Amino acid sequence: MAKDTKREANKLETVEPVGARVLIRKDQDKKETKGGIHLPDKIEIPTLTGRIVAVSVQVQADEDFPINRYDKVLFNPKQAIPVDFEGDNRLFVVPVEDVVAVFRKQS
Repeated sequence: MAKDTKREANKLETVEPVGARVLIRKDQDKKETKGGIHLPDKIEIPTLTGRIVAVSVQVQADEDFPINRYDKVLFNPKQAIPVDFEGDNRLFVVPVEDVVAVFRKQS
């Protein structure tokens, strides 16, 4: 039994969004302005961008949402649910309707 418990403890825990949702790792808030001015620790420029970590099966199957894993996106944080999975709390489950833009590079 001790071996089974040890194996379970070594398994990696993941978060998979369900329904019409995606999992986003929010970008770090900026501590410096574009002009190079460093902001005090208590003042940060809020960031509404992040990277898609996981996409639910429902969103993957829907052609209306051209969102893929690792895409950089702009999102509305009002309906975002923080995931207390890491110490820095930068993971959020976000309804796909709140993803308002995907950053793409021209080729």
